[in-house]
Amino acid sequence: MANGFLPISREDMKTAKIEQLDFVYVCGDAYVDHPSFGAAIISRILEAHGYTVGMIAQPDWKDAGSIQILGEPKLGFLVSSGNMDSMVNHYFVSKKHRPSDAYTPGGEAYKRPDHAAVVYSNLIRQTYRDTPIILGGIEASLRRMAHYDYWTDSFKRSILLDSQADLISYGMGEKSIVEIADALKSGIAVKDITFIPGTVYKTKNLEGLYDTITLPDYTAMKENKLNYARSFEVQYKNTDPCTGKILIEGYPNGQFIVQNPPQAPLTEPEMDEVYALPYMRTYHPSYESKGGVPAIAEIKFSLISNRGCFGGCSFCALTFHQGRTIQVRSHESIVEEAKQIIAEPDFKGYIHDVGGPTANFRFPSCEKQMTHGVCKNKQCLFPHPCKNLKVDHSDYLELLRDLRALPKVKKVFIRSGIRFDYLIEDSDDTFFKELVEHHVSGQLKVAPEHISDAVLSKMGKPENAVYRKFVEKYESLNQKLGKKQFLVPYLMSSHPGSTMKEAIELAEYLRDLGYMPEQVQDFYPTPSTMSTVMYYTGVDPRDMKDVYVPKNPHEKAMQRALIQYRNPKNYELVMEALKLANREDLIGFDKKCLIRPRKMSFEKKGKTTFDKTKPRKKNAIRNVHKKNNKK
Repeated sequence: MANGFLPISREDMKTAKIEQLDFVYVCGDAYVDHPSFGAAIISRILEAHGYTVGMIAQPDWKDAGSIQILGEPKLGFLVSSGNMDSMVNHYFVSKKHRPSDAYTPGGEAYKRPDHAAVVYSNLIRQTYRDTPIILGGIEASLRRMAHYDYWTDSFKRSILLDSQADLISYGMGEKSIVEIADALKSGIAVKDITFIPGTVYKTKNLEGLYDTITLPDYTAMKENKLNYARSFEVQYKNTDPCTGKILIEGYPNGQFIVQNPPQAPLTEPEMDEVYALPYMRTYHPSYESKGGVPAIAEIKFSLISNRGCFGGCSFCALTFHQGRTIQVRSHESIVEEAKQIIAEPDFKGYIHDVGGPTANFRFPSCEKQMTHGVCKNKQCLFPHPCKNLKVDHSDYLELLRDLRALPKVKKVFIRSGIRFDYLIEDSDDTFFKELVEHHVSGQLKVAPEHISDAVLSKMGKPENAVYRKFVEKYESLNQKLGKKQFLVPYLMSSHPGSTMKEAIELAEYLRDLGYMPEQVQDFYPTPSTMSTVMYYTGVDPRDMKDVYVPKNPHEKAMQRALIQYRNPKNYELVMEALKLANREDLIGFDKKCLIRPRKMSFEKKGKTTFDKTKPRKKNAIRNVHKKNNKK
């Protein structure tokens, strides 16, 4: 292409001398040709293997003609909702509409439909009855089997059935998409492509399958939520390419959804190849008139150094999507990309981030993972670090030093998140010291999520004592280095396991800390996470024991308000929560109290109370305080 981007119109195809494309990629995001966008990686991977790909970004889902603008592809349509699940993209946890969309030109909202992958795929089927459709991306990956959908409060079938698509390429998909393309090119019918790792297909014939696990069927799970909890636990234990089995999920009318084991992790050279492809590193120029695509600002001066996470947080879908095995790029690959960033005319000397799902993971958690896979019945860091855990920051430290030494680089920040429980296990303080000295932009973001061990156990997070130890070390290093830098803890309200008692514990912790977070995340039930299964079923799939789940919107509002109890707007909710929990001891004038008693007027029934419009006398305040204490 003359402008370096893939074709988005017939005119582009003509310029590139392409009569018919091999694949047409239909995506819910605007077209951004940057390796932080899944559509860019998959399309460039295919191009590198000799296939032609055209992009249809954010088609009008009410007009079937919108997915016909590039004609019928030779091999198939690729469909993705974009970098986010379309429902998360559209809605707050309250189910209210988000006012903007960072993945759309100008930040305009509602340029994709709800359940975008299903809608796009059905739109294609209206015109192209027999053309293969392959789903990919986060929405398809996490909805590949039957799942709970929070937004409709319903138990849904595999997205493969609702979309009328033929295959799902789940996970990151670089290897599986090339194998799918090669199979289609060789003349294999899409219904016969049943052998590729990292794919899900539908069938009525299970002959020839071996080493399989049959999950509870869809009807049984829909009728009894506990069957879904049992199914999910099996799925969770089969997310590793070394140990994962073929999973079978039955549906009415003799249909089955079959999930092959995940694709193998990318080696370091393979990762380097992915990030060395000829990306334009920005949005398509056709969006310039609308001010571009806002999401580019977050990643334009950032570097992806790894993928995968062995942290195993219950509320995170990474285990299901990227897996627990850490995959990394070489220093040379990352430095080369940094040089491209430095060459950008608007580069100001600051690399915003060097990381991935967890910035300070640069190795598999132990040596055996690469040959035997991750443990099915144990986590690497939870509830305590495994004795086989390899804790080593030396490689990451060397990488950061290489980047700091580049000309025109003033500062290299780490913003994608430090796993503090892993860091605190390192007996060598060198990385921690250099982190504090060179890589914090005034505030370091960490994710303790909660302080109640009862809630943390459901979250799959370490006990609070580990976070306290980290905080002490961080503050000590700042003091030694003469710096005044702060920690910004991410906290979550209303997670399964959190009663009002635990919510108040968190409020008391923040009171003692003298800190009120500006942002609080209510637990958001998204597909294919352990926490979402708890939310839906009321049990913890790991032991099938009952777990308390705050679902009532008003209760959730109270738990959230407690974390921000100093905000005057939250006064009534905090008051109500404290009374419900019989914690009126936290209402008063003592320094341990969260809020003060309600202010009332003198005119009410002749009681000795005070009017906020009149001056207060110390004795009057003292008298009322004594009365409250007697009560």
